[in-house]
Amino acid sequence: MKMMKQFTKSRVGTLMLTGILILGLAVSGCGKAPDTKPGDGQPPISSQPAETKVTVTLYFPDDQGMYLVSEQREVEKRSETLEELVLRELVKGPAEASHGRAVPEEAKLISVSVVEGVAYVNFSKELQTKHWGGSTGETMTIYAIVNSLTELEGIEKVQFLLEGEKMDSLAGHYDTSEPIGPNEDIVMK
Repeated sequence: MKMMKQFTKSRVGTLMLTGILILGLAVSGCGKAPDTKPGDGQPPISSQPAETKVTVTLYFPDDQGMYLVSEQREVEKRSETLEELVLRELVKGPAEASHGRAVPEEAKLISVSVVEGVAYVNFSKELQTKHWGGSTGETMTIYAIVNSLTELEGIEKVQFLLEGEKMDSLAGHYDTSEPIGPNEDIVMK
């Protein structure tokens, strides 16, 4: 019995010493480096897409509506593609007061995809129904879009679509049924 009491006292002492050591390690931080925070050294995770600034070249009609003039614009790129960004900025209109609008502001971009160097640009019907018309106006709209998109790497031509369908013409003067390449002759130098 005496041996049992000594064994129990010894065991209780060992358990108490182990408990004190564990408590001491927990209070001291178990060797954790001072001043570190969870996630240090790792990029932050966010549900919002990262924003980066990009510079794009856009084309708008000049004040006489005879030539296209370029406009360099620095914009925030979020989750959209560069093609979507360029078209969104064209719909916004020019920043320069002396430049004219190229795309009706009511026109909505439905989609854009690039396949083998051709950008398939799909607009809502307002591209056509809200267009101001005329052969010069039609030419300015077509080439503002084509020349702006072909500034991007990998795009050589643009195929216009209206609500998913090829359109024969935007305003009745220019054939848009096939992909169209850029026209440098109408760009003011």
